[in-house]
Amino acid sequence: MNPFPYTNDNKRYHTWNYCLRDHFGYKVFKVALDGGFDCPNRDGTVAHGGCTFCSAAGSGDFAGDRVDDLQTQFHAIKDRMHTKWKDGKYMAYFQAFTNTHAPVAELREKYESVLTEPGVVGLSIATRPDCLPDDVVDYLAELNERIYLWVELGLQSAHNETGVLINRAHDYDCYVEGVEKLHARGIRVCTHIINGLPRETPEMMMQTVQKVVESGVAGIKIHLLHLLKGTPMVQQYKNGELKFLTKDDYVNLVCDQLEILPPEMVIHRITGDGAIEDLIGPIWSLNKWEVLNSIDAELVRRDSWQGKFYSTVKVGNEA
Repeated sequence: MNPFPYTNDNKRYHTWNYCLRDHFGYKVFKVALDGGFDCPNRDGTVAHGGCTFCSAAGSGDFAGDRVDDLQTQFHAIKDRMHTKWKDGKYMAYFQAFTNTHAPVAELREKYESVLTEPGVVGLSIATRPDCLPDDVVDYLAELNERIYLWVELGLQSAHNETGVLINRAHDYDCYVEGVEKLHARGIRVCTHIINGLPRETPEMMMQTVQKVVESGVAGIKIHLLHLLKGTPMVQQYKNGELKFLTKDDYVNLVCDQLEILPPEMVIHRITGDGAIEDLIGPIWSLNKWEVLNSIDAELVRRDSWQGKFYSTVKVGNEA
């Protein structure tokens, strides 16, 4: 019996590509957009300054240009993606900043304008767990009835002390409440975490993954911390609060994390790469395919796969 059934591309984890092909029966790729939203952690709603790791583009460095309307962005990014994939349909991805941080009327106007584009079969919305008021969740539930929908929630770390250090401006309980509100309406949730945050140990990063598992979400994005020029974290780096993970440390950590995830959880992302002109470190992350191949090779070396220790492992103490 195949111990890792959620794959058709020689991976030992449940890939995002497999998830979409399994659901739709054909290639679907994301078209990353900047909807022109702000962030409550920047505009004073909950705090000022933003998360210390966050770029000026609100973590949407590879999304469309917010000076353009959404239709212009959509076609520009779509055409760029088609240089990689000749065929396929589209998942509109509202990526930059906090994409539920606006009145429902504004959300409706922006989301619906993209959903009318030919070939759009899904919608993914990146946001924060403290930006899910009841009327917004009602609208998301309506969308969920009409189109394939994921809501992507930034957690980054389950440790409240880390949240304070990076100026996250919400705690772990807020994340749990946000997940519960979305799950109550049958909405798929993907949680974002970051490996390599200041002062965090590998054990703490493993604990974050365990807490994500306990929250019951359907998907996860595992990010590597990138230190970018112009972010507040640069000063934390200079203060000695941040030490970059080596590639080997990151590969081993991700494999450890995969082993305790449920096999059906969708792995939307397993590393990342910052813009080369802005990246301070770790420089090795620029070779994304080498990192991905190293993760594959380590799982083979271990004779391991996603979920191998899922039912038996609990990591550390409560966050």
